[in-house]
Amino acid sequence: MSVMASERAPARVITEVQVAERSLDLLAPYLSEERLHAITTAGRTVRERLRNRTIFNINSTAQGGGVAELVQALCGYARGAGTDSRWLVIEGDPEFFQITKRIHNNLHDQAGDSQTLTESDRAHYEQVLAENAVALTAYIHPGDIVILHDPQTAGLTPHMLGMGARVIWRSHIGHERHTPIVTSAWNFLRPYVQQADLVILTLPEYAPEWLDKSSFRVIYPSIDPASSKNDLIMPETAQDILKQVGLLSGPTPHTPPLIRREDGSLAPVRSRVDAVTDGELPAPDDPIVVQVARWDRLKGMAGVMRGFAGLNHRPENAHLFLVGPAVSGVADDPEAAQVLAERVEQWRALPDEVRKRIHLTTVPMDDREENAAIINAIQRHATVVVQKSLAEGFGLTVTEAMWKGKPMVGSAVGGIRHQIIDGETGILLPDPSDVEACGQAIRELLMNPDKAARMGAAAKERARELFLPDRHLLQYAELILDTMPEAA
Repeated sequence: MSVMASERAPARVITEVQVAERSLDLLAPYLSEERLHAITTAGRTVRERLRNRTIFNINSTAQGGGVAELVQALCGYARGAGTDSRWLVIEGDPEFFQITKRIHNNLHDQAGDSQTLTESDRAHYEQVLAENAVALTAYIHPGDIVILHDPQTAGLTPHMLGMGARVIWRSHIGHERHTPIVTSAWNFLRPYVQQADLVILTLPEYAPEWLDKSSFRVIYPSIDPASSKNDLIMPETAQDILKQVGLLSGPTPHTPPLIRREDGSLAPVRSRVDAVTDGELPAPDDPIVVQVARWDRLKGMAGVMRGFAGLNHRPENAHLFLVGPAVSGVADDPEAAQVLAERVEQWRALPDEVRKRIHLTTVPMDDREENAAIINAIQRHATVVVQKSLAEGFGLTVTEAMWKGKPMVGSAVGGIRHQIIDGETGILLPDPSDVEACGQAIRELLMNPDKAARMGAAAKERARELFLPDRHLLQYAELILDTMPEAA
């Protein structure tokens, strides 16, 4: 196994994502004075202890999925607190991303492409990361803190250590049961992960048996309430955005609706989404069921479609939106286009009367903030939000919907179990493959608006209590200082 970047290896292209500073004052409307004081004090402490060190977050894509959004927010707030925090994205070839998608699927106890991880896979994985490490020598200096995200970057650990950095590896995925297929994926990653100074997991159950309890921490992800994805927009603005992009019936607004960008400026919504639809779009008052997710079989969209299609006695004017990113915009997911094509074929096979109530939607990724604002409008306009994942590391789309006061239907898997309190903030599905139960849970919330409203209100308060950035940043501050015993 390679342990250092070879000077003979060609350098890959490293992309530095420019992240604007985000003042911690942006969180003031959502936090108590005590919470705001705690995070402000922590920010000052980390800034003083780091001195001339830099915190680098390294992952494999700048957009599409929760990891990119998470890094964008946390890096921005760290910069706003005066810490030199930067975000780098590695480069890989199709074979590399096919291998890392295989690891991703296996860590979720899914066979994926049914191929086992081989020594040939390991050789290519290490080669690509060695090539990235050559390019990273221009950025990393002794004493820097490097946070590596997910399987795509785990193999950089020995290279970063060789450059004198302190290394934290964060896995956003995992599975509660350590079946042979899960164990094989962890064994592939073991030579790299065991070398990290610290490991972050989303749930303690995800830890492989060889990872000592003292070497990992558990940190839940969080959402940024002041971002374009989660900022408060009025119902009429959400409707105007959905009419503008082509998801609601009615005349297009004479003047394109404005969204507030994260630098405080206002900008018009210009994009149109791509929608696979047949029949009239929903009217503004029609009930809407929504699932937002990447085009990944593990997200369970096929079952959501079947569950909605099989509903009896649902409101006749109810519609289902399955929403994902434009497949060209997610560089590290080679299966996205195929999965979307499978959902389109499934949709085409539905009876005419059902098919016209179901809409497959892809949202453009070329403007990150406009994409986020469109998703925000979709979630805020929704009547019920679903996340029927077959496996899930955490599920930030659940937190986003909770923050917007929406009742949830979610699978009792992974981190979703720790977000939704069954019967209080939503409905948990014990069996994520139970399509009929999913449909009945959707129907229950559609037919009982008072109950749905109570669950939505409770969900918002739970999101405020547990899943905002101040808690996340405090845990990061503690973790970073733990890697720096000379500064702690």
